[in-house]
Amino acid sequence: MIIFVGRSNVGKSTLIFRLTGKYVKRGKRPGVTRKPIEIGWRGKTIVDMPGFGFMSGVPKYVQEKIKTEIVQFIENNADKIETAVLVIDGKSALEIIERWEKRGEIPIDVEFFQFLQELEIPTIVAVNKMDKIKNLNLTINRLIEKFGLLGTWEDYKDIFVPISAKFGTNIQELRKLIEKNIKKSQERHE
Repeated sequence: MIIFVGRSNVGKSTLIFRLTGKYVKRGKRPGVTRKPIEIGWRGKTIVDMPGFGFMSGVPKYVQEKIKTEIVQFIENNADKIETAVLVIDGKSALEIIERWEKRGEIPIDVEFFQFLQELEIPTIVAVNKMDKIKNLNLTINRLIEKFGLLGTWEDYKDIFVPISAKFGTNIQELRKLIEKNIKKSQERHE
């Protein structure tokens, strides 16, 4: 099983379409995906998880309920999840993370990454909207730091991959990382 997680409206469903060629219901506004959506791909199950975090026009209690359901789904299926793809909006992620930090809170993207690490689920961070990022190296290096990792992008090319789901940029690189993580996962379970 391969799961795609991330904030609302970061491009998870579009990315799944680019990766698999299979259409997943998506919308312009946050909160369209409310339950995990499963599709088959190359003998695997891909799960498009609902977005977490702020959703315009969606009551706070519904947002919290969705987040709880995502966490429970992942915990209940951790042994079946071969890799997770955490999709972030490369253009706005740093700004959002820093806003949370100023409030003394752990940013939800960082919290989710750490949660997946605690469950020992191999995780790829797909830095989406790379076409809108002015300095890609600087942005990814700062994201790596915010995610609590030491080193630079050179050290984490197997985790952080810049992509553009909208234009299909770097999808092959992401596909290779997914296949690499699946292989590692299968070796671990043998």
